[in-house]
Amino acid sequence: VLKHKVGEDFYVTGNKYGQIVSGWLQGCKHVLSPNCAPRPPEASVRLLVIHNISLPPGEFGGPHIEALFTNKLDSQAHEYFAEIAHLNVSAHFLIRRDGEVIQFVATTENAWHAGVSSWRGVSQCNDFSIGIELEGTDTHVYSEAQYGALEALVKACRCAHPDVEPTAIVGHSDVAPGRKTDPGPGFDWHRLSEDLGVGELPGI
Repeated sequence: VLKHKVGEDFYVTGNKYGQIVSGWLQGCKHVLSPNCAPRPPEASVRLLVIHNISLPPGEFGGPHIEALFTNKLDSQAHEYFAEIAHLNVSAHFLIRRDGEVIQFVATTENAWHAGVSSWRGVSQCNDFSIGIELEGTDTHVYSEAQYGALEALVKACRCAHPDVEPTAIVGHSDVAPGRKTDPGPGFDWHRLSEDLGVGELPGI
């Protein structure tokens, strides 16, 4: 994977989805979430946070994740949805089980994915991070397609946001310990570090 800069945008080759231009990954599906905000003026993106999500829990496919992130989840469609339909949440990206990448919020903006969180002594991780959701659970093995898409996406994010150091990749559980557990033991951190050619992950 190679990168070069044109104006203010970094370009990455070798990613089937193209590069991130003005905060948006080219070639993937864009579903605009209202659950976002401008980043603080002094904030720069320097962290990637990996999550998991499945709706209903343990079930894959279907429109429910997109509905949740766009405030359109039907609270009566499943008993669990009544507990979460009122939440205003989002992530920058979702990687489906088949490797499809969907983007909800520009990487230049603050998505509402981390909640109460802290990384290396700095709180409010939403202000300086990119949230990547993997369709899955803590215990399901993530798919080959997801790891491939995640590798390409991480490289694209790092090219577009050069303040993200090679090992500045963590799980939700690392920035919200005791409150969150994802991406869980089903996620292979060693594989991701090997795929990316970086040091030990997660980079706590």
